Amino acid sequence: MAKKRKSSQNSHAKRSISKSAKGPVKAKKHLGQHFLKDEAIAQKIADTLSLDGYKNVLEIGPGTGVLTKYLLTRNVNLIAMDLDKDSVIYLNHSFPLEHPSAVGNDRTFQIIEGDFLQYNLNTLFGHEPFAITGNFPYNISTQIVFRLLEIKEQVPEFSGMFQKEVAKRICEKEGTKTYGILSVLVQAFYDAEYLFTVPPQVFDPAPKVQSGVLRLVRKEDPILNCDEKLFFRVVKTAFNQRRKTLRNSLKSFNLSSTFRETDVFDKRPEQIGVIDFITLTNNIQNDLKENEV
Repeated sequence: MAKKRKSSQNSHAKRSISKSAKGPVKAKKHLGQHFLKDEAIAQKIADTLSLDGYKNVLEIGPGTGVLTKYLLTRNVNLIAMDLDKDSVIYLNHSFPLEHPSAVGNDRTFQIIEGDFLQYNLNTLFGHEPFAITGNFPYNISTQIVFRLLEIKEQVPEFSGMFQKEVAKRICEKEGTKTYGILSVLVQAFYDAEYLFTVPPQVFDPAPKVQSGVLRLVRKEDPILNCDEKLFFRVVKTAFNQRRKTLRNSLKSFNLSSTFRETDVFDKRPEQIGVIDFITLTNNIQNDLKENEV
């Protein structure tokens, strides 16, 4: 469980603020940073979390804290995690001095320097549920979603900012060219909703693409009615050759010729909905068992 850090700063801490904490944190290209500067959008993102049944929140990539301060206006236990040392220094020192009302009232607020993709997340909130939000670095945004799926049992809600195309893809339904691996795997466990589009000019520096905010709410029964590992394998294998029919893309499974002649194998993966992929996975498992006999 994250330890509580009081908002008050002792005199030594005030005197030891580093140079990077005194001035604005500069966005670093190699970290994919684009700092949001629109307060209204930050407020809208903070409001995407319902806090229904939980109060622990992990913010990924807080940067200069524009979203952080709005999250702290709510009744949350907040941990902000950033790989950028300059951001961590700023949030630990200058941020509480600039926004005393946000970090006051004995709120639980901790800043961690770390990589979400590598961090031992069990050390953050123990076994308690927590939501994830943030203005995610575009260069690792899809990796963040795959990591979410590894800990989905503990994360009832997930929201935040992505490159628009990625956000749309995650929320897309079958029958379109943008529907893919992320769409199926995420929607198997979460209800996905694309909320709104964000223009480039509200960031510093402005990205070359539009951004989009989405929200994922875990389904009431997130346990699949099939073998989960096989489901992931079927979906990824099918979409790795998305232009081919399933009869060709799933050849590596060595399915029986009789089973491969069923109608579903005439379709391409983007024509198959999440429920159909679950059914297909069960049928593949049964066929493989029969072939073993």
